[in-house]
Amino acid sequence: MQSRFKQAALFSVKLLLSIAVLVYIVRGLDLQQLRSHLVSVDPLLFVLALTLIFFQTFVLNGRWALIMRALGVSLDWFAGWRILMISLWFNQVLPSSVGGDAVRMWLLRQRGVQWPEAVKGVAADRFTALIGLIVLMVAGLPFLMSRVSNQAAILAIGGLTLAGIAGTAVLLTLDRLPKRLIAHPAIASFVRFGTLVRFLLLQSERRVLLFGSALLIHLVTAAACYALARGVGAQLSMVDAGILIPPVVLLTAVPISISGWGVREGAMVACLGLAGVPSEQALSVSLLLGAISVIIGLVGGAIWLASPERGLYSADRAAKATKATDEFPNYGPAAEEVSSHP
Repeated sequence: MQSRFKQAALFSVKLLLSIAVLVYIVRGLDLQQLRSHLVSVDPLLFVLALTLIFFQTFVLNGRWALIMRALGVSLDWFAGWRILMISLWFNQVLPSSVGGDAVRMWLLRQRGVQWPEAVKGVAADRFTALIGLIVLMVAGLPFLMSRVSNQAAILAIGGLTLAGIAGTAVLLTLDRLPKRLIAHPAIASFVRFGTLVRFLLLQSERRVLLFGSALLIHLVTAAACYALARGVGAQLSMVDAGILIPPVVLLTAVPISISGWGVREGAMVACLGLAGVPSEQALSVSLLLGAISVIIGLVGGAIWLASPERGLYSADRAAKATKATDEFPNYGPAAEEVSSHP
């Protein structure tokens, strides 16, 4: 009962934060102009963005399948895609205390995959996406400094990038620390996880394909945002989209709001504003991207309704089952969809 109360309280705080940020953003905008951008978006460009994000689910599934194969788990491609789509339904649409990743692990277990492998596969999938995002931000920094005159923004994005690099480097090299230190149970789980990710990215046979897919997923998100920006009449270049959208995705991944709503809008307005995009158009891009995520989630919901596992599912059981393994710790912000389904 106490656990449910905590979950309800956490959800309420996140919901209030999402609403508060959205209200703060729109209070200084021309709402008539915002509405005009939303209803007059070029339908062809909106469909293009929707197609890109839907295509992204196939790349996401391919990356996850590569990781599971490296763990010795053979996951049928269509079965994996079905599980991924169902997780997006839980992640994007339902106000559930159990995230889409927990549902992914539970569905894997229903297919006979052991809990340690299920947790490893989902955690490594999320962290690989995070690394791809950081690499793109590093690559974009020189372009950012040459195209943006706002020094505070450059320092903020640069600091965020450096923090990501430092955190990744520490995690991947934890096993190099003195054995007395890493033998502590609280650290040992992180050491095992870092070793796994390092193996996937540096030593596995499919490392090039795995890393390439991690980059491609975020480039697809940037391309979708570019299409939406052009669809509402914003003068945003492909280069600017490639530079400014990754920080938006990274900030959206911080699990402090409901499915990234509010945080994504604030980050989009701030980042696209650096490229001269008016706030009303930037907010329109973010809201349209959120609408696309909901549409994709609804497709996953339809798949879930037809799923044979639906009758066996219990949110409490899924939550308890995923906590039953101590193979890896909670993996924080990466547990949210860094991929672009904020």
